[in-house]
Amino acid sequence: MARRGLAMIIFALFCSLVQAGETPTPSVIHLASEEWEDYTAADGHGLAWDVLREVFEPAGVKLDIRSEPYTRSIGLAQRGEVDACVGGYRDEVSELLYPRWNYDTDHIYALGLASNPAPTLETLGNYRLAWVRGYQYQAYLPNVHRYNEVIRRTGILSMLTHDRADYYIDALTEVDYVVSRAKDPSQFRRTHIAELPLYLCFANTPQARSLMALFDRRMDDLVKSGQLKPIFERWKQPYPFNSN
Repeated sequence: MARRGLAMIIFALFCSLVQAGETPTPSVIHLASEEWEDYTAADGHGLAWDVLREVFEPAGVKLDIRSEPYTRSIGLAQRGEVDACVGGYRDEVSELLYPRWNYDTDHIYALGLASNPAPTLETLGNYRLAWVRGYQYQAYLPNVHRYNEVIRRTGILSMLTHDRADYYIDALTEVDYVVSRAKDPSQFRRTHIAELPLYLCFANTPQARSLMALFDRRMDDLVKSGQLKPIFERWKQPYPFNSN
């Protein structure tokens, strides 16, 4: 009788959720991300994966990750084939949903020849810029008019040295990677440009909306308690929530 009574209670609770139009939180969140070294590696290691595991797994939701190019990750979320893509900027894609909380911040830098004047956020629009296709920095940086979207980062140094672009725009970790490939790194200079919050971009599905609500609830608690700080310290990255 006790087992039957418990089963009836669980069934009644489930029915009340359905009647209220609420979707029970899934036990898995399917995520797509570009593979960024020490951030969203395909084998599951990296700062972003550690942060997202801390957000979801104590709430009973496991991460299921897949590595895809950035634009394909967005497309998968748009079609509802994953619950969210990782590493987007706020309201970047109108068909996707954005939570109240970001999970990290992108430190945006301009890479150029050391012999060129250092750009500022205000003067950036005076130059010929380049960035990876799909990143849409023109929507987040002021007065940007001349830019070229590249498919791969492998040709960036050649573009700069052969005067086909004045500056390459990207997150600091990616800029550092590009410079590390140079025969003479002192030929180039990095200049900080902006700080852009990074978001999970959720699919517009009942399951994804439920997961987004959970994400915001968990971030409320984790930021208030400071529980995410050790993760950023372990990866030697700035903690992005001091002002919240």
